[in-house]
Amino acid sequence: MINKKSIIIILVIFSSLINCRQEMILFYVKNIVRKTALPTQKVEWEKPGLAEVSGNPKKLPNIILIVADDLGINDLTINGGGIAGGTVITPHINSLGKEGVHFTKGYSGNATCAPSRAAMMTGRYPTRYGFEFTPVPINFSRVIGKTVVPNAIRKPILHSELISDSIPYEEMGLPVSEITVAKILQSINYHTVHIGKWHLGENPKYQPNSHGFHESLGFMPGASMFLPENHPDVVNAKQDYDPIDKFLWAAHPWQVRYNGRENFQPSKYLTDYLTDEAITVIDNNKNRPFFLYLAYNAPHTPLQSTKEDYEALSHIKDHTMRVYAAMIRSLDRNIGRILSELKNKGLSENTLIIFTSDNGGAHYIGLEDINKPYRGWKATFFEGGIRVPFYMKWPNKIKPNTIYNEPVSHIDLFSSILGAVEQKLPTDRQIDGVNLLSLIGKPNTEPHETLYWKSGGYRTIQSKYWKLQVADNPGKEWLFNLKEDPTEQKNLASVFPDKLAELKKVLLEYDKKQSKPLWPSILEAPIAIDKPMNRPQSKDDEVIYWSN
Repeated sequence: MINKKSIIIILVIFSSLINCRQEMILFYVKNIVRKTALPTQKVEWEKPGLAEVSGNPKKLPNIILIVADDLGINDLTINGGGIAGGTVITPHINSLGKEGVHFTKGYSGNATCAPSRAAMMTGRYPTRYGFEFTPVPINFSRVIGKTVVPNAIRKPILHSELISDSIPYEEMGLPVSEITVAKILQSINYHTVHIGKWHLGENPKYQPNSHGFHESLGFMPGASMFLPENHPDVVNAKQDYDPIDKFLWAAHPWQVRYNGRENFQPSKYLTDYLTDEAITVIDNNKNRPFFLYLAYNAPHTPLQSTKEDYEALSHIKDHTMRVYAAMIRSLDRNIGRILSELKNKGLSENTLIIFTSDNGGAHYIGLEDINKPYRGWKATFFEGGIRVPFYMKWPNKIKPNTIYNEPVSHIDLFSSILGAVEQKLPTDRQIDGVNLLSLIGKPNTEPHETLYWKSGGYRTIQSKYWKLQVADNPGKEWLFNLKEDPTEQKNLASVFPDKLAELKKVLLEYDKKQSKPLWPSILEAPIAIDKPMNRPQSKDDEVIYWSN
C-alpha cells in the first residue's frame, strides 16, 4: 500500500518528468513503491542439529568465497598502487594474497556483474547457456536509451524492435538446469549460505535457495543503498552526469530478505551489516563444514560511506574519491573482521578463502586511476574491465607469498572448490574451468590455451599472450601482444594479418559453441576506453558499444 510520503515523492518526480515519456514515470513509481519494507528484523540463522554437532570427522575444509563489486585492480595496495595514490592501505585484503597465492593475471568471467557471477557459480562460460547479458528491467533500458549524457558526443542505441522478444525482468535468471558449486557442496553435507548480492534472478526458482543454498540473506537486484540517503551517519557522493546513478538514488531500496521472505531494513551500513551476519554464520557452523558466498556490493554505486570512514581520510580533497576510498576502507576492515573471527574460532587452518571482484572498476564513477595501469573499464574487454584481484588463502595447503603468473579466470573457481573437497566434476556438460589448486607450485603449467568473452557483437579471445577484441560497433578489431604490451597500447591488427586471421578463426569456432541469449540486448551504450564518463570526450576517442 502506498503511504502519504510515497504519494508526495511520486508527485514530485511526476512534475520533474512531465516532459518525459510515460515509461520513465512508471519506472520511477514502480520502484519507489518497492522501497517499502519491514523494520529491522533479527535473522534466525539455522544451527546444526544433534547429529551435526560432533564436529567434522573428515576434516572437510570450510570454504569462503568473497566477491567485491566493481573493485578496480588499482584500488588495493598489494601491488604498490592503491586508491588516492596508495594512501588508503588495504592490509586485510592484501594478506589473502600475501599469506596464500596471488594470481597476478586473474580475469573475470565477464565485464559486467551478473554473467561474471554466473561463471563463478557454474564453472562455465555464461554464454554456453545463454546468460549473456546482465538482467535489467526493460523500462530501464528504454529510459537510458533515450537519455543523453551531458556533453556526450555519442548516444546510446535503443533496439526498440527487440523489446517484444524480451522477457520479464524477474525471469532473467540463471537457468535451473545449471549445476552450481553450492548445489554440489550441499549434496555432500556442506551447509551452504549466501550473503549479499545475488543478481542471478528474482523469480523464486532462480533465487539462491533454488540454486543450492540452504540459507540466503541479501538482495536480488544488482544494486542496493548502503544507508538511506538522509541517514545521520552517511556521506553521499552523487554522479549527476550519470543517468544510471540517478536511477539508483531514486529507485533502489535499502533492504534485504532472508530465504525469500518479506523484505526488511538492515540495522546499519550495509557492508558492516553483511559482515555481522557472516560472523554469526561462521559461529553457528564452526562444528560442521560450510560454504559461505559473501558477495559485498562495495564499492559499487551508489557511492556512500559512513561518516567515520570519511572523516578518517581528510587528506583526500576530492569528495568523490574520498567517499569511494572510504568504502574501500570499510570493505577491507570488514574482511579483517571475518579473518579475526575464523582465527578466534580456531577455523583459520581449515578454511579456504577466495577473494575476487566481479569485474573491473566502472567509468561512471568519474575517477581516473582505479584500473591503472590498464586501459578500459567495466563493460569493456580491455584489461581494465576484466583484470581483477584474485587471491586464495589456505594455510598448510598453499604456501605464503606464492605467485602464479599464468592467466586464470572466474570459471576456475568451480573446479578449484570441488578440487579442494576432492569432488569429481559433472560429466554431463562442458566445464570450462580447471582446478587451480592442482597447478600452484607448477610454474610452467598453463591452465588455459584460450580464454573467451562475449557480449552481443563484442567478442574477445586470449590465446597465450595474444589477445583479439572484435567489436561490431564501432566495427573495429584490436590485436595486442600482452607479453610485450600488457596495457594494450599498440594495436597490431594491421601489422600481423596472419595472426589476426588465425585468432578470428578460433573466435568464430568459440562463437558457434555458445547458446542463443536467453533474452535480447535492448541497449548498446558507448563507452570511451580511456576516459571516465565525466571527462570531456572527442570524436577521436576510442570507444566500444556495450550490449546489454
